[in-house]
Amino acid sequence: MLETHGQSVQKTHSEQPVSFSNASSIEDKWQNTANLLRHEIGDTAYRNWILPISIRSLKENVLEISVSTRFMKDWVSSHYADRIRAIWSQSFSPLSSVEVIIETKKASAASDETTNKMRDDGSNTMSSIAPIPETHKGPSVNQNTALSDIDAISSPLDPRFTFDNFIVGKSNELAHAAARRVAENPTVPFNPLFLYGGVGLGKTHLMHSIAWSIKQHAPQRKVLYLSAEKFMYQFIKALRFRDTVSFKEQFRSVDVLMIDDVQFISGKESTQEEFFHTFNALVDQNRQVIISADKSPSDLDGIEERLRSRLGWGLVADIHPTSYELRLGILESKAQQMNKNIPEDILAFLAHKISSNVRELEGALNRIVAHSDLIGRPMNIETTQDLLHDLLRANERRVTIEDIQRKVAEHFNVRLSDMHSVRRARSVARPRQVAMYLSKQLTTHSLPEIGRKFGGRDHTTVMHAVRRVEELIQTKLEIAEDVDLLKRALSS
Repeated sequence: MLETHGQSVQKTHSEQPVSFSNASSIEDKWQNTANLLRHEIGDTAYRNWILPISIRSLKENVLEISVSTRFMKDWVSSHYADRIRAIWSQSFSPLSSVEVIIETKKASAASDETTNKMRDDGSNTMSSIAPIPETHKGPSVNQNTALSDIDAISSPLDPRFTFDNFIVGKSNELAHAAARRVAENPTVPFNPLFLYGGVGLGKTHLMHSIAWSIKQHAPQRKVLYLSAEKFMYQFIKALRFRDTVSFKEQFRSVDVLMIDDVQFISGKESTQEEFFHTFNALVDQNRQVIISADKSPSDLDGIEERLRSRLGWGLVADIHPTSYELRLGILESKAQQMNKNIPEDILAFLAHKISSNVRELEGALNRIVAHSDLIGRPMNIETTQDLLHDLLRANERRVTIEDIQRKVAEHFNVRLSDMHSVRRARSVARPRQVAMYLSKQLTTHSLPEIGRKFGGRDHTTVMHAVRRVEELIQTKLEIAEDVDLLKRALSS
């Protein structure tokens, strides 16, 4: 890795191109160029993208630099190459272009050095960003990592969670179609596949379905499915026992890596670092990566920018809250699997009253069936209401975005239609921002879902509104009082 320093270099536009044999001169120029770029892009971006770069040569007004992976090459080429050329040309001799090439050996050695540093000082937080390690063309130490080794660290798959048991509706049709394409295609159609949605909407069901389908149709492929929490546990265990080589072997030898609930590694820098390297190694080998989370990649808090950008590079498919028709279809399918003849009015009642998530819906049905079997009483609406009174009361208390919009419009004395309009006057925009903020705080809807309820706005608009109201709550007492009053009114 290169480190910048404060050495000043006199500008000279008459300097002739030099060869790589005069490395110190080229590196001095590169260090000054990188230092200037650092002031423009900030320390984080500098450490992630500029620091791992190595200088190769300067010939015929072409500067050749190297990085460790194809992903870094694409990113540096598209985001920084033109700026590097401009800074170099202004400070030294004019450049016609900056060429980025891939060199893996140097990156691998640097990555091993960083890993050894972690072992030696016992730190769980890396002080700098290591280059992405060299990708394997296949398992190297054991020649073939046995399927039994993969199964030993893989989380168990639920046999109920298959594509045959997944009910498709408008809210999940894209995620379902993408999952089937990944499961049935021998090649990698998009990498990664990123599934996101609220709790109990079917993300884990689809993940298990993909794994079952691959195991059935291509049993020779090594599939590793586990939660982000378990990934972190395995990484910490490898550090503790100084066995990171085996850890890398296991995770980078699989054909399909599936990580559930990736939001769990938010704020955990060392785990994110290793996950980033593992992710890039697999993608560079054209191995399939599948991720799930409760938010889209751009909305994940506590995740490094370079990792968030990489997670969103493939196909991002969200799962919306279920519609009444989809909930009714899920209940009918569940009743059929249980081989129970449940009255249609009870199924319709449950589909209408329990709209939060599928897990609660199926749990309610299980409770009704168990009560009927154990007590021997027939199922009807009255016994259902009595049996599920706690669950029904909790669902009735849930606030909707429409409730929030109505209450905010009344409080600020604006029209309800202003919540969806394109008007940008402060008298309208501020209440709308407050309504978006409360929708994020008091409901389980994702940012894109909230945006759609506010006139089809983009999720970034909602994100800006949430941050703006958070700032105003800290600086303006009247806004803090308004928000607190609205929260209490909506929760009562």
